Amino acid sequence: MSIGTVLAQLRDDFPDITISKIRFLESEGLVTPERAPSGYRRFSEADCERLRFVLTAQRDRYLPLKVIKEQLDAIDNGNGGFGSGGTVALSAARGTVAPATDFGARAGRVSRETLIERTGVDSAFVTELQRNGLLTPGPAGFFDEDAVRLVEAAAALASYGLETRHLRAFKVSADREAGLVAQIANPIAKGKGTGARDRAEELVREIAALSVTLHTQLVKSAVRDVLD
Repeated sequence: MSIGTVLAQLRDDFPDITISKIRFLESEGLVTPERAPSGYRRFSEADCERLRFVLTAQRDRYLPLKVIKEQLDAIDNGNGGFGSGGTVALSAARGTVAPATDFGARAGRVSRETLIERTGVDSAFVTELQRNGLLTPGPAGFFDEDAVRLVEAAAALASYGLETRHLRAFKVSADREAGLVAQIANPIAKGKGTGARDRAEELVREIAALSVTLHTQLVKSAVRDVLD
């Protein structure tokens, strides 16, 4: 199959997949299609299943490419395999990437009314989140799935007595962390070569996940000191 045919086969399950992404995964050694004498890539059914494995591991298990590569290496060494139409179960290996940092989960057009209905909050609560800079709709006035999770988390914190104005501290901290990540990722995204942007996005996912983990541990440590 040509790379375009592979793209067409994967796009129904992975709408965000691009030729650039496939080339990036090839450059990282996750798939190795054959080359025709003319130089064009030629993918087998097994290559396509391998790509499906990688994309599923990223989407459903939030695994970084390093962990996925280790799983694929284990498969290549005899612990399973990709056949024509065959499938391989994803292992339960823990990755460093948390669900909160799955950047592929932003799709969807959620209206304000739907956002309120799905989260169980009232319109005034959404307005307060927007006023405090915690929630921002897209250019067309719609929200996405990440906004739904954000409102759910804010509402849960509010049930413990934290008002939306108290949550601005989280926003300030997040902006600072994003600035640090951008300093590392932007030069890579602007670099030359195959998959520069995809490589930068993968780096952002892993750094953001580690940031979430570090933040959690610091909060736990501080709270433990308060309780003691």
